[in-house]
Amino acid sequence: MSDSRQKSGLILAIVAGAVAGLIFKNFALGVGVFAAIFFILFFRIYVRYIKDNPKHYWFKAKLFGWGWTPASWQGWAVTGVYLVSIIFFAFTIDEASPASEVFFTFVLPITLLTIALIRIAYKTGEKPRWQWGPPKND
Repeated sequence: MSDSRQKSGLILAIVAGAVAGLIFKNFALGVGVFAAIFFILFFRIYVRYIKDNPKHYWFKAKLFGWGWTPASWQGWAVTGVYLVSIIFFAFTIDEASPASEVFFTFVLPITLLTIALIRIAYKTGEKPRWQWGPPKND
């Protein structure tokens, strides 16, 4: 997809999301419409980008923004363990939990897990960089 087609696709997704949100007076619906159109337009580009992985990175630089996205089964496994761990720690708290208990049974473990995830992504992935769409050298 050419650079101008990417920009027009992004503009279409933004406008359609905004119009849907305004017409139905529902912000979540507008975000959903934007996300659906964005996904449809950029899914093939994303899959092609992730499959182009000759160095077998676990995580590749994100196509949009700064950071990483899983690019192999190992990266998806690490991400899955991270998400399951967050859900597990979320079940350790309730409305009656004092602040110190919430800190030690949720905030601290999630912080340590997030640091571990970032470290793993940094060690096993591409150097993160800001990008907005596929790299120009493709």
